[in-house]
Amino acid sequence: MKQPKQPSFLDAFVPITVLVCLLGAAVYLYGDSSSSGPNQIALLFATFTAALVGLKNGYTWKTLEEAMIKGITLSLGAILILLMVGALIGTWLLSGTVPTLIYYGLQIISPSWFYAASCMICGIVAMSIGSSWTTAATIGVALLGVATGLGLDQVVTAGAVISGAYFGDKLSPLSETTNLAPAVAGSDLFEHIQHMLWTTVPSFVIALIIFTFMGFSADVNSDIGRIEEIVTILKGNFNINPVMLVPLLVLLGLAFKKMPAFPAISIGAVVGAVWAMLFQGDLIHSQVDASQGEVVGYFKLVWATFYEGFSITTGDGKMDDLLSGGGMSNMLNTTWLVMTALMFGAIMEKTGLLDIFVRSILKIAKSTGSLIAATIATCIGTNIVAADQYIAIVVPGRMFKEEYKKRGLKPVNLSRTLEDGGTITSPLIPWNTCGAYMQSVLLINPFDYALYAFFNLINPVLAVIYAYLGIKILRIKPKSMSEQA
Repeated sequence: MKQPKQPSFLDAFVPITVLVCLLGAAVYLYGDSSSSGPNQIALLFATFTAALVGLKNGYTWKTLEEAMIKGITLSLGAILILLMVGALIGTWLLSGTVPTLIYYGLQIISPSWFYAASCMICGIVAMSIGSSWTTAATIGVALLGVATGLGLDQVVTAGAVISGAYFGDKLSPLSETTNLAPAVAGSDLFEHIQHMLWTTVPSFVIALIIFTFMGFSADVNSDIGRIEEIVTILKGNFNINPVMLVPLLVLLGLAFKKMPAFPAISIGAVVGAVWAMLFQGDLIHSQVDASQGEVVGYFKLVWATFYEGFSITTGDGKMDDLLSGGGMSNMLNTTWLVMTALMFGAIMEKTGLLDIFVRSILKIAKSTGSLIAATIATCIGTNIVAADQYIAIVVPGRMFKEEYKKRGLKPVNLSRTLEDGGTITSPLIPWNTCGAYMQSVLLINPFDYALYAFFNLINPVLAVIYAYLGIKILRIKPKSMSEQA
């Protein structure tokens, strides 16, 4: 069987150029709605372009098709979680869990400290459960509601939520990416976490300082009166009680016990549905079709909440938007985006087009600083091209591992760099699986909140500065004569 030809730099450049041009056109023509179809079409055309390059170089269509299918299968776990998160948001709105979080948040959190507090709360929760996704879909959604009540900027709040969620996720031993990076690089998990503290903690502190300054600078006086209106609407439509927080506590407990995300979120959604039937009888009764019978109507409404979400009419349009949403069907657009993005990434990796860029980078990465900077740039580039944070950790990790070893650098340098560049930049890209997910639950375009995800922006820059200054760059100690013997 004839071996495929090695691709040229031009081969790799063509599909990337097509993708960048089409994505740029999609954003220009469709704005915030570009992720509702235009981006997916751009990714499909870029995939076909990469496939044509592969065919030119001797790959068979069957091989390329198998690669695309494999790429899609990599997304199935994320898709299952996405669908169940949609169900969870719907049932938690109906059960009063999210409204109760918003209600107590309005009572407790001071507007001046709100951005910093949101960042810190999400950081603590994500570190406890090891999941930025779960944190954003639960605590993050509620904090956006509180921001509305306080008259604060939802886009800045989303940036604070993302910053905190990814800080906690990055340092949690329960996180998948925190385990994946040292596994790829060949370092120890807890050494990896300890080494990450040097870049992660200062970045988070700087982000908290910025959020604190922004909170005290925010003008919220004109919106304070709005809080009473929101509190009245919440109490008038929902049974607000600390007991409504039980579904959240159940989910956090399951995550802390290391139950996988899909069954944990599924149980959380079911508990939310049960809580709705137990404690939100008046609300359900007001939405039930009386001709169907009360019991059947109750059951049908709760069942529908899983797949089409929850909708309420309070007489206040902004509150209707805030308290309505969720449902598996509302996640299908994100699912489409994830699948097309991973198809493109799979073709680029299979045909060796991603490897072309890495080899070109290594030719100019002469110093340790430039090597680490090149690794971070490759992780970010892979997040853009392959559209998945796991690929952005695994592919650069495999490609740079021997180079780090050859230069006498400990594996923890590579594992930390993979997280500094790969894990935390993924939610900043709208067509990345993480960016698409965050947009689907927070309902804010990553291009908007990316400007305020200060931790995610600062961390890679600080990592590059450390690299060039030689701060906490650990080297392999040569073995002594006795150890060699």
